[in-house]
Amino acid sequence: MRRPRLLAAPLTAAVAALGLAGPASAQTAARAPSIGAPSAIVIDASNGEVLYGRRERDRRAIASTTKLMTAQIALTKTDPQQVFAMPPYPISPAESQIGLRTGERMTVHDLLRAMMLPSANDAAYDLAVNIAGSKTAFVRMMNAQARRLKLTGTHYSTPVGLDDPRNYSTAYDLAKLAAYDLRNKTFAKIVNLPSARLRSGSHPRTVLNRNDLVRRYGFVDGVKTGHTNRAGYVLVGAARQNGAQVISVVLGTPSEGARDADSLALLRWGVRQFRRSLAVVAHRTYARANVKWHDGEKVDLVAARSFAFTARRGERVTRRVHAPNEISGPIKRGTRVGSVQVVYRGRVVQTVPLVTASAVEGAGFFRKATHSLGGPLPTLALIGFLGAAGMLAFRVRSTRVMRGERAAR
Repeated sequence: MRRPRLLAAPLTAAVAALGLAGPASAQTAARAPSIGAPSAIVIDASNGEVLYGRRERDRRAIASTTKLMTAQIALTKTDPQQVFAMPPYPISPAESQIGLRTGERMTVHDLLRAMMLPSANDAAYDLAVNIAGSKTAFVRMMNAQARRLKLTGTHYSTPVGLDDPRNYSTAYDLAKLAAYDLRNKTFAKIVNLPSARLRSGSHPRTVLNRNDLVRRYGFVDGVKTGHTNRAGYVLVGAARQNGAQVISVVLGTPSEGARDADSLALLRWGVRQFRRSLAVVAHRTYARANVKWHDGEKVDLVAARSFAFTARRGERVTRRVHAPNEISGPIKRGTRVGSVQVVYRGRVVQTVPLVTASAVEGAGFFRKATHSLGGPLPTLALIGFLGAAGMLAFRVRSTRVMRGERAAR
């Protein structure tokens, strides 16, 4: 395909902002729902930005949300189809468990689902000891990873989350850790399951997700519950709507009902802070270019495809159009001759090509000459003048030739 000639410096234009709504985020946060949790947070899962926080950096007992780190290490250190034998574990009747017996063999994938859905302590212990060789060695791995992730308010003493003054975290750190975990597709799929069938082990087992919100609300897609006497009722939640995913954490609530109500209120509020819209619409005209040598003719430059973008309500999404003032044919319909940039928070988040909406004809010699001389009438006058001058020159030459012939006689 012949590339079009861009005959003028590109035109750069900032087009009106898209999707404006409401006041700034600080005022929006003031309208956050009333909750009872002593410590809570909502973050944007895509970048970790805090949307709402209440004593979110207070260090507190975290119960089984400890298993967010256990799962992360298991996912990075194992293969899902690896089979582990259950080590001896003196589990108490009060602990969450799936009844693994010493020596019982189960795949890592099933152990992860058992740990994250019904919060089975025996599954978590199985993973920890088989990965690191001992509970103590695994806890060292957990704390090393917490340091790498800069979870400055977090310390682990157990892979399962039983009460221990040395096992604590913050709502902020838990949200950050959950966002990191959710980037793993296997993890994200597991925590969004209402239930699962475990087929490895000594016999099949069906396990239910203790996070009732996943079963009851389609927009909720995780993550982990927890409860001990010291921690109270804890929930790290996640929800996806309006093109955004948010993560909530509530710590220290007095009951499952309060835990769920606070989490649901925060998740609903969180996803409402975002708006998804078409920043660029396919086939819409974003610029027009003059066609050289074709006086008055223009060609529409349209977006080659659509682009949808999610932004915080009240924040500006703008377009920058880069297009030539003039182009020269011949070029085919659909030829790229410019672009539209979508800009959010000062950063270009997408570039969409601009293409010609129709074919552009080339220009022959006569059209170029006509254009150069200012139109058809001056061109015809010049042609007439040149023709007359040519005839006159021909006659003068003929006369001279005839006179020369007579003189020669």
